[in-house]
Amino acid sequence: MSVDDNNTGASKQYLDGTYLKNNKDWHVEDSFWKAEQIKKILEKNDIQFSSVCEVGCGAGEILRQLSIDPKYTTVDFFGYEVSAAAYDLCKQRETEKIKFYLMDIQKQTVNYDVLLCIDVFEHVENYMGFLKRLRCKGEFKIFHIPLDLSVSALLRGTLIKTRNSVGHLHYFTPATALATLKDCGYEIVDTMFTPSFSDLPPKNLMAKFAKIPRSMLYKMSPNLMSTLVGGASFLVLTK
Repeated sequence: MSVDDNNTGASKQYLDGTYLKNNKDWHVEDSFWKAEQIKKILEKNDIQFSSVCEVGCGAGEILRQLSIDPKYTTVDFFGYEVSAAAYDLCKQRETEKIKFYLMDIQKQTVNYDVLLCIDVFEHVENYMGFLKRLRCKGEFKIFHIPLDLSVSALLRGTLIKTRNSVGHLHYFTPATALATLKDCGYEIVDTMFTPSFSDLPPKNLMAKFAKIPRSMLYKMSPNLMSTLVGGASFLVLTK
């Protein structure tokens, strides 16, 4: 997780151990699924690469999952993390193919073939400044963005719960996510919805009951489903 330079307010939770206390495995359970989504958009667009870097790599499990894929035997993987608690987790996954760094990539002079920013910038106080500074760190950039902002979330008042539980400070729809990236100078190459509601186990009883109507709406229009009831995230490939 990358945070703002002054590390004030909500950003402190990633440095003082609060986030790890509330999210004990740093979302490792979703890492295989996220890695599969990343592979899909890379292969769909025939992206050729020899280096992959993840910004705010957390426990490092997404990179580990990518590194063990036989298709990526010649690829080197790198992860940057500013939280010492998360760094302790990802260092356990370091191999000859994966290197992790306890440092802020924004302050490093580096450039990779593919830069991953997976469920990160919604946590960052100055998210647009953060995105602008990332742009020069990789040729292709992949963003995975939670689509928290929906009619259902507004009616049920769940945005504050999301803020308190997983630290999201900013909330997006597909349109506002794309507008943000374009405003920060990114060229959109491809997009795809990632239906966590159908691919991952439901986190509570309400999510379990919502699976059927979400499935029906998703078949009609992923954009409509995410706007009305949520349940998906947005994967964006950029240059």
